[in-house]
Amino acid sequence: MMNMPFYKVASFSEIPENSMKAFTVSGREILVANLQGNVYAMDNRCSHRKGELSKGTLAGTTVTCPLHGSKFDLVSGRAISGPKLGPIKLKTSNLNSYKVKVEEDSIFVEIPE
Repeated sequence: MMNMPFYKVASFSEIPENSMKAFTVSGREILVANLQGNVYAMDNRCSHRKGELSKGTLAGTTVTCPLHGSKFDLVSGRAISGPKLGPIKLKTSNLNSYKVKVEEDSIFVEIPE
């Protein structure tokens, strides 16, 4: 398997502990989160209605979309639950997660080309 390139997305100090921020990397919107000093990256747009996940909430490793409440696992990008519109529960699909490495104060994310 080919190695994919790592792109510098931010300085570690740009993302305070237990917070998340969006970046555009190689044409993709990526959510980067610092969870108790561990850094994770996944797609920033919800698979339901493209809500901006970086404007949602982070509780442990769960990211909740601000639009309709879809929940995703920060580590794997897996959809935990879809949106709830009244009594109706809709399905949502998994998101991409990305390998992250931190070197000194820089955060790098591996993006497929």
